[in-house]
Order: sequence, then C-alpha cells, then structure tokens
Amino acid sequence: MFNPFKPLELIETEVFMTMPAKFRKKSQSTWSRPNRQGGEIECFLEGPSFDRDGNLWFIDIHNGRIFRISTNADGVKDWELVTQYEGWPNGTKFHKDGRLFIADYKEGLLALDTKTGKLEQILRTAHSEGFKGLNDLHFASNGDLYFTDQGQTGIADPTGRVFRLSADGRLDRLCDNVPSPNGITLTTQEKHVYVGVTRSQQIWRLPLMLDGTISKTGVAVQLSGGVGGPDGIEMDAENGLLVCQLGVGIWRFDSNMLPTHLIHSPDHKHHHLANIAFGGPDLKTLYITESMSGDILVAKTPFAGKKLYGHA
Repeated sequence: MFNPFKPLELIETEVFMTMPAKFRKKSQSTWSRPNRQGGEIECFLEGPSFDRDGNLWFIDIHNGRIFRISTNADGVKDWELVTQYEGWPNGTKFHKDGRLFIADYKEGLLALDTKTGKLEQILRTAHSEGFKGLNDLHFASNGDLYFTDQGQTGIADPTGRVFRLSADGRLDRLCDNVPSPNGITLTTQEKHVYVGVTRSQQIWRLPLMLDGTISKTGVAVQLSGGVGGPDGIEMDAENGLLVCQLGVGIWRFDSNMLPTHLIHSPDHKHHHLANIAFGGPDLKTLYITESMSGDILVAKTPFAGKKLYGHA
C-alpha cells in the first residue's frame, strides 16, 4: 500500500577533500562584509560542476577563485587553482563546447576557457539594466541557459529575477517578483523550471508553455527550520529534486515533491552544505560544497543524477 508519509532515509556524508593550507587565509572582502556580516573567513565554496573528463570544478566566492580537482595517472587527486580574478563567482555549469559558464554576482554571466584559463564576458546587463547579482544557472538540452538574479532581495524586497538566455542570444525575463532566487534546475522532460527561493523558504515551480513563456507559477515545496532557506538544487534521473537547506542538510523529494531522503554531515554542525553535483561513472555519488569549512563532501545515493547538457 502506498504510504506518502513513510520515514525518511538518512544518508551521511564523508569528506572527499579539504582545501589545502596554502589556499587558506582569514580575511574580509567586499563580498564578505555585507554577505557574512563583516566576519573574517577563509573561503566560501560554491558551484560544483564536472567536466567531461571527470574533473570537479568549483569556486570560492570570497576570493574570486576557480578551482579544479583532477586525478593524475597514478590516481593521486590534486587541488589546483585555475584562475583568480576581481569578481564574485557563484554558480557554474558546463556548456557542451567545454566552456565553464559562471554566474558571477559582480560581473554578470561569464564563460571560462578551461584550457587557457581566460574569462569571457557573456552578459553584463539585461537590456542595458544592471543585474542585482547573479547566483546560479542551468542549461536546457537545446542550449538555452536559465539563471537567477538574486542580489540582496528578500521578503521585504521581492524583486529577484529569473532569466533565460536562449541559444540564439535572445534574453527573456521569466519572473521579476522573487524574494531571493537562488538555485535553479529543469525537470528531466524540461516542462518545468524549479527555483530555490531562499528568503521565503520555498521551491517555486514554473511551468513552461509551448511558446516558452511561463504560466501558473506556484510553490512546489514549503520548507521550515534551519539557519537559511534553500540554496543549490538539482534534479535526479527519476525526476526527484535535491535541495540544499542551510543548517539542515540536503533534502531529496520524489517526483510528487514528497520527502524521501535527508543527506547530512555529522561533522559539520553548521551544515552550510550549499551546492551539489552528481558524479561517478553511474552518477550516484553526490559531491557537495561545504562553504565555510573549505571541505568537499561526498555521499552515495540510491538514485542517479540526471545527465546534464555539458555531458551530452
């Protein structure tokens, strides 16, 4: 008999790698002063993504750094600083041409040539209007890019935006009333866009019409608790949704948006598990950025991640 309220399955994380000491130094930055309430921090890791060769890429917003973890011929993993620049990189996703696209809070939409380390400006403004502060992004299978413009928006200023940059260069604003849009993804059939709305503790569902517009946007999940709302999100191959909730861990909701699993870290009491990427040969290993500690965590899952555009 179907039971929509069966007990959650708990999955514990392990530390995959931790930031080497040579990359650590407590400091303040123009990003950390408003976003970490003036505290000195060593890093703020976000935006994990895998390239086609299985290398894990991620960023450090606080210091404007882009890192890669690769494995050499002897099986030794290496933590490499690829580039550092005067920006605040946040979300990342790979294009199928090999470029790493970056939602940068300060600089807009960027692309990194992973072979040369050169950054390219893709989009600095929306029709000459500056962005509030880009957060995360996701490619559809046709190359359209969906991204969130979060800035400092919230309940008292619900003016965050969701955009789509089509593969032919057209920019559409899908929403402009979101109280802190954060993580973003598409369902496996690409009929809905999901957005993590941090300050209202919600996941919004945006149905995509045949002409590409949205209609009947609603709340798919209402969260509570934690020290913050949803951050990074991603779909799995079964149309389940994984949601990073600050202070709690990572929820997994099934295709009916009912909770089935909670992924948590017994070693990170603040649970700043901010963003995720599926990896491994079967896409059943979840890699997680624990922002404040500088740790990359892993968890084995009974469900596989959906295949992304950059790996098509």
